[in-house]
Amino acid sequence: MQELVRKNIQQLKPYSSARDEYKGRQASVFLDANESPYGAPLNRYPDPLQEELKHLLATVKQVPAGNIFLGNGSDEAIDLVYRIFCEPRIDNVVAIDPTYGMYEVCADINDVEYRKVALDEHFQLKAADVLAECDAHTKVIFLCSPNNPTGNDLDRNEVLKILQSFKGITVVDEAYSDFSSQRPLRLELANYPRMIVLNTFSKAYGSAAIRLGMAFADAEIIGLFNKVKYPYNVNQLTQQRAIELLQNDMLKIHQRINLILEERTTMMQSFARLPICEKVYPSDANFFLARVSDANKIYDYLVDCGIIVRNRSHIHLCGNCLRITIGTKEENTQLLSALIEYGRRGL
Repeated sequence: MQELVRKNIQQLKPYSSARDEYKGRQASVFLDANESPYGAPLNRYPDPLQEELKHLLATVKQVPAGNIFLGNGSDEAIDLVYRIFCEPRIDNVVAIDPTYGMYEVCADINDVEYRKVALDEHFQLKAADVLAECDAHTKVIFLCSPNNPTGNDLDRNEVLKILQSFKGITVVDEAYSDFSSQRPLRLELANYPRMIVLNTFSKAYGSAAIRLGMAFADAEIIGLFNKVKYPYNVNQLTQQRAIELLQNDMLKIHQRINLILEERTTMMQSFARLPICEKVYPSDANFFLARVSDANKIYDYLVDCGIIVRNRSHIHLCGNCLRITIGTKEENTQLLSALIEYGRRGL
């Protein structure tokens, strides 16, 4: 791990917050952090390591609390990977293409070379192609499964070949894993000490507004994340909402996941029958990708109807493709009705 971590990060002395300094002791008078004594409970800084929340998550995610990092969305964890492991203008990362755009954005922000490896016509990867793009300065490989925007699980055997062969950090983004039948790789942390698995409250947990992302990894990597992150990166309101959700709403969440999966099947079948549809790609997520007759024209028409989907036409391998999120039954019906009208009017 020392060979992978940037030298300045190894030598970094992290900021010591007021809350860190008395950790493990009980207190009732707080005169250490220059907070206002008024406005409780939001006048106090939140737990910098979110320990209550992590212990609840440990049970739900079947991962020890010491192997969990929480951040301001998964994007914070992605950015930290670059800041911890990648020397600007020297190191590089490798990622599949197409995939989630923030991996490349963070590479550009951190001045790190970003190398793309194209998926095949079925949106699958070959481990040999990914590994062939790596060199002595490749610190990280990014894999997203189920992948965004394609929606499909990556071939598990090919992912395992990368995990077993690559000597750097492999990030597996499982933001959509709650909608997949594949066993999450976060449950394999003990076998792959250089793997980081991402997850989020934004998708299956229906809490995109609270901006809470998760990273699961070896305790040494989690220690590096905690060393580099900003002291109070997850605010108190977010922590409290997540705690309430995990304590009270998990049954409702699982019911909603099942509803989304049922609607996904119905929507994909219905969409495939539309005259504008040329192909619906398999999905293991809460969305699907479809190739249509004229994505730009159909997208603009839907915007005029007040319906927003994602036009992915400019993405590699996704020409004339729209990405459709599974909504409520009423929202899905509204989309299909608008597209039926589009075809009826011969637009």
